[in-house]
Amino acid sequence: MTPGQRRAVAEQTRGAVARLARRLRAERPVEALSSNKIGVLSYLRRNGASSPGEIAAGERQQPQSLTRVFAELETAGLVRRSLNENDRRVAVLELTGAGAEVLRHDMAHRDTWLAAALDELPDLEVEVLGLAAVIMDRLAER
Repeated sequence: MTPGQRRAVAEQTRGAVARLARRLRAERPVEALSSNKIGVLSYLRRNGASSPGEIAAGERQQPQSLTRVFAELETAGLVRRSLNENDRRVAVLELTGAGAEVLRHDMAHRDTWLAAALDELPDLEVEVLGLAAVIMDRLAER
């Protein structure tokens, strides 16, 4: 594949991912948490208890920009803050049962829409999308 062809695939993928992301955001329930809050809860579900700095780095944000988000999630009982056992100066956040349930509820609405949309595609295309999802996840971690 030539560099020009790779560039064309990159442009097509970026556009498609952006359009799908907008559509999935539109499918979120009215009472849904902000994208930042869902991002933090998702990070904690994937990675387990983490420091605010680890979460911010994983979400590609500055820790200061998430300070209020962390506090609001803690106040709502969706995350629990404790001190790191190895370094008592460092806070650790972990997902609570209530936080996991809110996250599950938020994702369920979008998953329902997407599953219905996938039902309209041939099996081969759904399988290709499954593979593409794995690859996009890997790219997102770079």
